[in-house]
Amino acid sequence: QVQLVESGGGSVQPGGSLRLSCTASGLFFSINGMGWYRQAPGKQREFVASIFSGTTADYADSVKGRFTISRDKNTVSLQMNSLKPEDTAVYSCQADGKRTIVSEIRSYWGQGTQVTVSS
Repeated sequence: QVQLVESGGGSVQPGGSLRLSCTASGLFFSINGMGWYRQAPGKQREFVASIFSGTTADYADSVKGRFTISRDKNTVSLQMNSLKPEDTAVYSCQADGKRTIVSEIRSYWGQGTQVTVSS
């Protein structure tokens, strides 16, 4: 089965850092892009960052200058610095890709990893 697994979540104090990682496993013909989303309790899922090449990245305004996304083949990472309490959320990995050469592109999602920022 196609599977995306996140790791690196945890609890930190404000101003601390965490590095999230997500690896896509299973049979992919290709993966076009990968990214991160987050969802806080009682709120809708929101975009955090995405990347389609080594230098093509996009960030939500709320994390610009603090978060950095990177990708190595089927693994996408998110370096989070200067964390704030409002960054607390479940962070989910997303990938756009094809299972076979004749498949259409679709999105795949990981189960999410909890990030908690508090004093």
